[in-house]
Amino acid sequence: MDELPNKAQAQETYPLEDDFAMEEVEFAAQSALPEEQYCIFRTGRERYCVHVLEVDEVLEWPRLTRLPLSPPFLMGVFNLRGTIIPVVDIAFTEVRRGDLPPKQIVVACLRGGASAPDVRVGLAVDEVLGTFSTSEPLLKDEAPRDVPHCAGMLRHGDRLALALDLKRVLESFPVTVI
Repeated sequence: MDELPNKAQAQETYPLEDDFAMEEVEFAAQSALPEEQYCIFRTGRERYCVHVLEVDEVLEWPRLTRLPLSPPFLMGVFNLRGTIIPVVDIAFTEVRRGDLPPKQIVVACLRGGASAPDVRVGLAVDEVLGTFSTSEPLLKDEAPRDVPHCAGMLRHGDRLALALDLKRVLESFPVTVI
């Protein structure tokens, strides 16, 4: 007759299963990084992205009012439900072709907090490619040094996109005086 093993024998007989279960729990906890979502778009020859929590909306190209004596990166302003939004062309150094104007605007908002107001800016965009979710961190070491408004690179599929830091964008393209 087969005897049932006592509790001490059962623990000694199957220690690998318990270790394996513990390793699975630890691996799941490590791999459960928070997932971030980005709005990816193309302007000029580059792909850029902005965190979706910083994007207020995406619009078809509106009628812009040009401002006299404005810097070359400032394409103009438009009225969005009572708010004047400056539109910045972050690809202006590429000398955009006149017959291929931007098609859309990504309206982004730098949240000011309790002591400062929110700042909204329109980014001139040739094409919004969509959103991308990832739990991988931005590649900060691979960010180009000659692009001051870039906070890192986002790997999406087999492509890379420059991740924009809105605070740096507004420092590089000062439109807050409008």
